[in-house]
Amino acid sequence: MFTILFRILKFGMKGFRRNGWLSTATVAITVLALMVFVGLILFRVITAYAVVSIQDKIDISVYFKSDTSEDQILNIKQSLEKLSEVKGVNYVSSDRALELFKSTHESDQAISQAINELNSNPFQASLNIRAQRPDQYATIAQYLSAPNLSTYVDNVSYAKNQVVIDRLARIIDNVNRIGWALTLALTLIAGLVVFNTIRLAIYSNREEIGIMRVVGASNALVRGPYMVEGIVSGIIAAVISLVLAMPVVYIASPYLSVFIPGLDIFRFFISNFAVLFGYQLLFGVGIGIFSSFIAVRRYLKN
Repeated sequence: MFTILFRILKFGMKGFRRNGWLSTATVAITVLALMVFVGLILFRVITAYAVVSIQDKIDISVYFKSDTSEDQILNIKQSLEKLSEVKGVNYVSSDRALELFKSTHESDQAISQAINELNSNPFQASLNIRAQRPDQYATIAQYLSAPNLSTYVDNVSYAKNQVVIDRLARIIDNVNRIGWALTLALTLIAGLVVFNTIRLAIYSNREEIGIMRVVGASNALVRGPYMVEGIVSGIIAAVISLVLAMPVVYIASPYLSVFIPGLDIFRFFISNFAVLFGYQLLFGVGIGIFSSFIAVRRYLKN
């Protein structure tokens, strides 16, 4: 058994070196597929941070009628917090809303004077609600429209923010679909390149393979070296793709942190390097093994 495995590894490495340009082309295309793959992983991390950052700025506010007691509002707050779609609920009393308005416009003398001359507080008590995901605000707004809650509610600001929220959700979904489609396309191309490389190698070695089969070599012994070539291509491509990705991520990281505060994508890349390499290795070797197996299987059936 060990002798057979040694021969398979030996012939596989020999074949990889012998098919120099074809092996280089296979590795290059696989690297492109893996670069897109790791880019998609990092993009999903960036998207997650961006969503959190935007969600902290986008919410829906529920304004209550003046005759609604604070206890009733707090009961509604507790019921909202039990919803799986809700990330957080912040209660702002009418007095607190007035204080916030004054502090915001304290430099504007006209507004400050007008507020001070009012005999009553014009602001309503409200709940500021943040959802887990942008596409969940519609569900929350629908919950607030229930008869047992709408009697207390004067206005819900969802309609004002709906365009921005829905647009954000569509952009994220569309970019994710494009990323997966691009990864799939390059994966198929890489698989076809590996497949054709193995087929060409089989054709150039057809006499040698014919002799092996005549003397009784098993299909595993014939197939093994070519699968080793696919594995080697995947391993090399995984290493190269991460080496190429590292300086790109390092250069892009400061620019991304400007647009998305708190995001350090290079630190994420370094701290999760082993995990990313594992994904790249699994993906690259998977392409090589599957393509090699199909190519040799078709030949052995002939």
